[in-house]
Amino acid sequence: MKRLTMARAGLLAGAIFASVTSAGLAAQPGGETAIVFAAQSGDTADAFRGEFQVPENRADPDSRMITISYVRFPATGESAGPPIIYLAGGPGGSGSGTAERQRFPLFMAMRQHGDVIAFDQRGTGQSQRPPRCVSSQSADDSARVSDADIIASQRAALSECLAFWDSEGVDVLGYTTRESVADLSDLRVHLGAERMSLWGISYGSHLALAALNEIPDEIDRVIIASAEGLDQTVKLPARTDDYIARLQEAVNTQPAAAALYPDIVGLMRRVHAQLEAEPILMQVPQADGTSLPFLLQRHHLQQFSSGLIADPTNAGLLPALYAGVERGETQLPIALLQYFWTPGEAITMSAMPTGMDLASGISADRLVLVEQQAETSLLGAYLNFPMPQLNRAVPGLDLGPDFRRGPTGDTPVLLLTGTLDGRTYPQSQREAVAGLSDVTQVTVVNAGHNLFMTTPEVGEAMHAFMRGEPVASGEIVIELPDFLANPFER
Repeated sequence: MKRLTMARAGLLAGAIFASVTSAGLAAQPGGETAIVFAAQSGDTADAFRGEFQVPENRADPDSRMITISYVRFPATGESAGPPIIYLAGGPGGSGSGTAERQRFPLFMAMRQHGDVIAFDQRGTGQSQRPPRCVSSQSADDSARVSDADIIASQRAALSECLAFWDSEGVDVLGYTTRESVADLSDLRVHLGAERMSLWGISYGSHLALAALNEIPDEIDRVIIASAEGLDQTVKLPARTDDYIARLQEAVNTQPAAAALYPDIVGLMRRVHAQLEAEPILMQVPQADGTSLPFLLQRHHLQQFSSGLIADPTNAGLLPALYAGVERGETQLPIALLQYFWTPGEAITMSAMPTGMDLASGISADRLVLVEQQAETSLLGAYLNFPMPQLNRAVPGLDLGPDFRRGPTGDTPVLLLTGTLDGRTYPQSQREAVAGLSDVTQVTVVNAGHNLFMTTPEVGEAMHAFMRGEPVASGEIVIELPDFLANPFER
């Protein structure tokens, strides 16, 4: 607690209040600016943009100060509760950026329960961000490389980036989930609130769970989706295989898809062996009319798959990708490369996501299990790449075993879990909150990782929970996507 108290003392802007003459807008903390917040949809809302300063590394008494930014959407309800802090996933996502996109209506609806804060965690969004590092490490995309080569390049790039950030005055040891928890505490003080509620997804849930460990008395209630536990930065490869089995069960409910993909696991293993024996040299058309060579290898499909399986809307592309490659067809991998690949691009790194993942780290026992499972699992160790490959590569950054325990306590928590989440798996999500005594879990059948906007029933469950009412049902069922649909044509 001493560390958090010192952190609050470091604020340059405390609980200073000013009245606002605009009808319906609450009193605002000092330094906020009234804005009209515009979503990508064209919808707008009156809001306030605010900021405060915190030490970059609270463990260093000489630390520089950095600016943390947020957008506050004032409460609309007659009996507003504590402010609701939105915690974006990633790590690296921003609250204000999320509010601009598909979840804007949910941000607006949540105002009935209190001020909604689109929080830009340190190093993200409008908060002060360390400069992005562009290393000298790049690969010959037409040459064969091994997993060991890829890891060596990542480690070399990290070494370069650590030197770069140091030269820019950035203290990478400040980019940890524990520091972000302290930022949340300082935000609460800045807002003049006795307590706050947290609302997060994916890595945002990881941050919320850490806050339940470190500042439980400051938290009123918590909504998390697609939960990532405190020792779950690196997912268990065997559970990715279990997910592929669930995907097969879902595919089997659609006769046409089941006929095309009767054995996804077997298909993936055959194609991996095929590419390991003989990679495919492709010519990838460029915007200027030229084509560039690209050697398609096993690890590329494992990396593609790691991104595709987050949500079922894209997961249907996975068997199509593998089936095409097995037939010698390269249209889909070329389409993916045209969307994601920059020829000759050097390895680039951002301090925030790099620091957060390495600091949360992985316990010794779990690392042994991950490495054992990765030897035979379908995606190997690529789901959370470059972790655990960079584990403990930065001296002093890992937060240690005490951070990775828990959380415990009786804070009310709503956990939303998709059965077809290919990033944070249902069993792991249950384990992430096992130490908490007041958890309401709602399973969204057929939903994936990004489930907030899949059905209005998710929002209804959130509103009931925020009102302190029983959630109507512990299970919500949504329709499966058409697994034969091409997401590039949506």
